[in-house]
Amino acid sequence: MTAPNTADGLVIQGFTPPLALADFRLIAFDMDSTLINIECIDEIADAAGRKAEVAAITEAAMRGEITDFKDSLRRRVALLAGVPASALQAVLDERLRLNPGAETLLRTCREAGLKTLLVSGGFTFFADRVRERLQIDAARSNVLEVVNGHLTGRLVDQPWGDICDGEEKKRTLLAMCAEHGFEPRQAIAVGDGANDLPMMGAAGLSVAYHAKPKVRAQAMVAINEGGLDRLLEVVQPR
Repeated sequence: MTAPNTADGLVIQGFTPPLALADFRLIAFDMDSTLINIECIDEIADAAGRKAEVAAITEAAMRGEITDFKDSLRRRVALLAGVPASALQAVLDERLRLNPGAETLLRTCREAGLKTLLVSGGFTFFADRVRERLQIDAARSNVLEVVNGHLTGRLVDQPWGDICDGEEKKRTLLAMCAEHGFEPRQAIAVGDGANDLPMMGAAGLSVAYHAKPKVRAQAMVAINEGGLDRLLEVVQPR
């Protein structure tokens, strides 16, 4: 592996840039703190007066200090029991913003012919809306159970499984490659937390965006300053 190349908050290791965007066929993104500016579960917890408690678990999981993501997510979701479902819309309207460069990067990737994928350990309420706004081809995330207008503190099983964790993100990326006849080396994976490492390891190019130290250390590209569109300095459209 080549020595890291660091300039202006952009760290590159393991290859010599630039690469051609047209050589890739798929780009997959995490959502919370990658495509968007917040961890949605922490903001929902704020409505229950439990943001600090939930955020501490989120931070430990994203840093890789909690290795069982499914257990950590169930623990956090349980703390949301009784929160009005209307809190989800309030988080969407008042707190959720796209991260800088997200729209530019997605538009450029679409124009270059790449398929796009959102894979999130967060929730479909937000993922579906982010997917629509950014015109992403496919998305996978988790479903919060709602009964009588309130969160129950449980997740709803889906046909593919129970929770979208790191292994499910990887499996979804590989399945989309297989469906369209792509090689995993033709995929780019972008994330910020430890549960993104499996899919980042399976992809041909791994990108850490304002990520936790463990993720930055393993990524081929680490964007530590600036927006998501800084990836286009490394993987250039023709």
